[in-house]
Amino acid sequence: MVVTALRGAIGFLTRLRVGHSEAAWTAFRGSPWAFPLAGYVVGALLAAPFVFADHFPAGTVTLAYLAAVFAVTGINHLDGVADVGDALVVHGDSDERTRVLKDTTVGVGAVAAVALAVAGLALGAFGVARLPTRAALAVVVAAEVGAKLGMASVACLGTAAHEGLGSQFTERAGRSDLLPAVLVALPAVVLSWPTPAAAGALVGAFLAGFVVLWRLQALLDGVNGDVFGAVNEVGRVVGLHLGVVAWTLS
Repeated sequence: MVVTALRGAIGFLTRLRVGHSEAAWTAFRGSPWAFPLAGYVVGALLAAPFVFADHFPAGTVTLAYLAAVFAVTGINHLDGVADVGDALVVHGDSDERTRVLKDTTVGVGAVAAVALAVAGLALGAFGVARLPTRAALAVVVAAEVGAKLGMASVACLGTAAHEGLGSQFTERAGRSDLLPAVLVALPAVVLSWPTPAAAGALVGAFLAGFVVLWRLQALLDGVNGDVFGAVNEVGRVVGLHLGVVAWTLS
């Protein structure tokens, strides 16, 4: 069950060729804890460029990290940021925002949101590249786990605005299912022990995602696949920055 759900999570969250069976997809949808569990795998892959941070300029490592993010995870979640960006700049009720959210036209809100997300990711990665290698690896993994825990919170606490990708998770998960996801994510805080860098990254990513969920659920009168994507991307960015801040202040 664990392996099947994890395979479904990795197949959904990344571009890795792990197979897309109906059994894995079904197991994943009913297992919110698989989100942060997959975060460890994704985070380890994305952390690879920082292994060489002592041998290359921070800017080069940052570029390699950005390339790894989009090579491993694709741009589906970033597309959620774009759609949410357009919806946020609309002056209207939740129905009007949802209509814009589904519109395939790219507006200024989408451009601004994606630009801010990518810039924030690059600047966060630049800061991580200047950390000691162990701390850098810990921050990247913990930020990814925290971002995925944020996605689990969408599944457990969100209410789907309509039938679709979001409802396939929210209809199968309840508030009590968030606790196992938190327990799966907690070990990430010790990755940088005795410094609090990993804890800062994990908590920062999760809280950022939770705030995004809370705000978007109110504005859109529910959640959908774009909200999952936005929570993931914002969580990763904030997690990297707060991980660096936590290490700096320690």
